[in-house]
Amino acid sequence: MAHLDTGEGVKHEPNVVPMIDIMLVLLIIFMIVTPVIAAGFQAQMPQGRNISPREEDQGDIVLGIDRDGKYFLDPGTGKISPVCPLGSTEATCNQDQRLQELLTELYANRIKDKILYFKADQNLEYGRIEEAVQIARLSGVRVLAAVTEELRERSGFLGRIRR
Repeated sequence: MAHLDTGEGVKHEPNVVPMIDIMLVLLIIFMIVTPVIAAGFQAQMPQGRNISPREEDQGDIVLGIDRDGKYFLDPGTGKISPVCPLGSTEATCNQDQRLQELLTELYANRIKDKILYFKADQNLEYGRIEEAVQIARLSGVRVLAAVTEELRERSGFLGRIRR
């Protein structure tokens, strides 16, 4: 018997087309599902628990931000005051610029330490906190210390479990 050789032998390469099809289908599924999962995610900030609370020193500089995003500063005197005077508007007082001026002035000749204690409302958007951190860094602050409120004991069933 005659055998005709057509030049086509056994192929030694794997057929990757079905694998690519499956990967594309999985990619499309993940692209559709991921935004749905991320949209329902709510992050809760952790509550701080001070076992031994630290007393504030007379020279500690404290920056506070309320829920409206307004800055308050204690320049180490123990007296907290708003960065912009009460009744001023954004047109008359730029909070970010004023805060940078005050912090630069406070930290310019400070030898002891360059720590800024930072308090912020827990309902404040993180973007506003990040802006304040950047302003502090530009003003010469070397260390930022977050100040937490003391965790209040709960009454009832949950309060007994957490003790």
